[in-house]
Amino acid sequence: MRYRARVEYDGTDFGGFQVQPAGRTVQGELEATLARITGGAPVRILGAGRTDAGVHATGQVIAFTYVGRLGREGLSRALDALLPRDIALGTLERVAPDFRPRSAARWREYRYTIWTGPRSPLRERYALGIRDRLDTEAMASAGRLLVGRHDFSAFGATHRQPIRSLRGVRVRRNGRTVTIDVLGDAFLRQMVRSIVAALLRIGRGEATMEDLVIAMRSPRRAFSGAIAPPHGLCLRRVSFATESGEGTRQGSDDDDDQDL
Repeated sequence: MRYRARVEYDGTDFGGFQVQPAGRTVQGELEATLARITGGAPVRILGAGRTDAGVHATGQVIAFTYVGRLGREGLSRALDALLPRDIALGTLERVAPDFRPRSAARWREYRYTIWTGPRSPLRERYALGIRDRLDTEAMASAGRLLVGRHDFSAFGATHRQPIRSLRGVRVRRNGRTVTIDVLGDAFLRQMVRSIVAALLRIGRGEATMEDLVIAMRSPRRAFSGAIAPPHGLCLRRVSFATESGEGTRQGSDDDDDQDL
């Protein structure tokens, strides 16, 4: 059976989603847990996005093929019992044998969270603590300049195809919490965190919207390659195309979509 499921994880103690030669990863833990259930038979996990070290997820989506004897409910219970505390799996859904979440995904939504209140160890595990005053209106206006289809070379690692489409960049304040939501089809490596760093610079008054426009037109990394720390970033939702052509979201790219 081929299954897909939403995955939530606290990225603090992971070296990222994708398996690496050394270090703990989300994919590695999922595959190891499934191997325990299958008696050692390897099971390959595919994800909708490759989040970097320290990045969290409430809406990552995975897919895998299971050839054991357990039914869907039994497999779900076994996974829930054996997965580590910092990973949780949602409902298992049967999908077509060739379903691959990365190529099937139409949009991904990330949220970067900023805490502007007094130092708070608990809040700042999942949010960037900033004591400076932020002009969120200026940040929101700047974010709207990024919406559309652009060459994002200035905001990501070098790539043979740096053209990406952003459907929305939304900056909101709720009390002392500021959130930056970025919705796009696919992302260059570190692209979201580079965008956040640029918006924070504008929010602090260290750069202007004109500086952002100039940076977008430059082949060099924007603002000396500044990126926001990973712990404020969370993959919240992945949208898939239905048979009717409309998107269906799962959770709260191409092969090169990575952190963000």
